[in-house]
Amino acid sequence: MDTTLLKRQAAERAVEFVQSGMVVGLGHGSTAIWATRRIAELIKSKELTDILAVPCSAQTEADARELGIPLTTLEQHPNIDLTIDGADEVAPNFDVIKGGGGALLREKIVAQASKREIIVVDESKLSPALGTKWAIPVEVIPFGYGSQKAFLESLGAKVVVRQKDDKTFYTDQGNLILDCNFGAISNPAGLAQRLKERTGIVEHGLFIRLVSDVIVAAASGTRELKRQN
Repeated sequence: MDTTLLKRQAAERAVEFVQSGMVVGLGHGSTAIWATRRIAELIKSKELTDILAVPCSAQTEADARELGIPLTTLEQHPNIDLTIDGADEVAPNFDVIKGGGGALLREKIVAQASKREIIVVDESKLSPALGTKWAIPVEVIPFGYGSQKAFLESLGAKVVVRQKDDKTFYTDQGNLILDCNFGAISNPAGLAQRLKERTGIVEHGLFIRLVSDVIVAAASGTRELKRQN
């Protein structure tokens, strides 16, 4: 089955959890956009009312405005009812890698403010261990980024400065992304802590114990997984 169709099915299933009156986080990327579009359709048809949304990136904000979704900020609404977002890799314990689209900093801020973080993926994103399929995006300030690259390499990563369209990629905050291939990671939480302690690293794409639900679309159907606390 076409991957785009699977992404759409997972995202639209997640939108079924959105209720009128909610503050909703809108994720970034090729899967989350389907949720944003579906929410806009339901607002237009008045099946959803009094919805306010917090976008996870400048691109998502532009998309939501064009679609007519009312927007708010975390300053105005610091508590988000639920967020629908994609992921690059999902481990069995619901820890995920995000940031393939470069919006990991805002995505994590929104996830931390959310009562419920719903991740929508196609089945190819499921993995026995984080790092098996995907490098970890690490957002760093441009100043001294070479020292961060050397630090990450000292931890065992193969590090590449992200490029887009043959140019250096910059995040919405004007930072760089270092894509760090560690291979399968035995202790993602421990690695996350090491990265957070390093000055110059703004954020990383390891989302540890932030995800409440995972909706997986496959050719055989869509299934919902919920983390047991």
